[in-house]
Amino acid sequence: MTMTRIDSRRLSLAKFPIICTHLIVAIIVLVYADSIIYGDSEQSVASKNEAISPLLQSYHHNSAGGLIKSDCGYRILKPLKDSGFKVHAVTPDLSFLLKNTPAESWFAEMKRGKRDPGEIPLAQNLSNLIRLAVLYKYGGVYLDTDFIVLKSFSGLRNSIGAQSVDVVSKNWTRLNNAVLIFDMNHPLLYKFMEEFALTFDGNKWGHNGPYLVSRVVLRVQNRPGYNFTILPPLAFYPVDWSRIGGLFKKPGSPAQSRWIREKLLQLSGETYGVHLWNKQSSREVVEEGSIMQRLISDRCIICNDIYSSSRILIK
Repeated sequence: MTMTRIDSRRLSLAKFPIICTHLIVAIIVLVYADSIIYGDSEQSVASKNEAISPLLQSYHHNSAGGLIKSDCGYRILKPLKDSGFKVHAVTPDLSFLLKNTPAESWFAEMKRGKRDPGEIPLAQNLSNLIRLAVLYKYGGVYLDTDFIVLKSFSGLRNSIGAQSVDVVSKNWTRLNNAVLIFDMNHPLLYKFMEEFALTFDGNKWGHNGPYLVSRVVLRVQNRPGYNFTILPPLAFYPVDWSRIGGLFKKPGSPAQSRWIREKLLQLSGETYGVHLWNKQSSREVVEEGSIMQRLISDRCIICNDIYSSSRILIK
């Protein structure tokens, strides 16, 4: 495949999707929030649901691969397909997917206009639900797309990652649902969907996503029969969303160069992947010599010509 050389000094993640090696993603859910416009906040629940009808259409349930409701999604997948990767885009049939789950009646009520989807684009909350339902019914690995995989997940099973921990007790304070690795029919996934249906709030950011998994795990983590692992922040969230910009910056001093080397070494030993917090980082420019430049140089499978610097540390 012919590659277009890009000036690495001006590489922005807003224009360039990062696809990584060791990608063992079983599920990719791309439901684009900007494809839904509700308009006036005074409009009725029923009219809001008319706006979401494109997301509720059917697809043949024997299809497999990424779940995408956008022409942009197909363009994202095309470089992978051109390179020989077996990826397929489908539009989810949510009635089929949610059948015989705790969220089945919630979704039926939403379609009939009996529930208020809230002011947060429903696409975001459907994404939170779809990942749970697909994993519950089929098992596998879910990853957000703003994620760089650094090593194989093959040793992980029934795992969720902590986003933050208490500095003194080292107990987790918040979990995140950007990475989920679970067996089919795992009871924790059932509890997640149950909580989604019972406590859905479309007006609070994170209530049906990261905060949901945190609430449920806090209640069940010491009960028998669940059998799951909470991985430390270094596993999937080694950099907090408020500091993610630092990974894109080139070193400006010997001390910063040393910090980059130490951070890369840490990532190579303890981190399965890096969540990029796309809402915060999408407009960042990847600077030459930055941590992001080195990760992309080593891990990107369709952009090998972008960087000429040596491939170091992350093996």
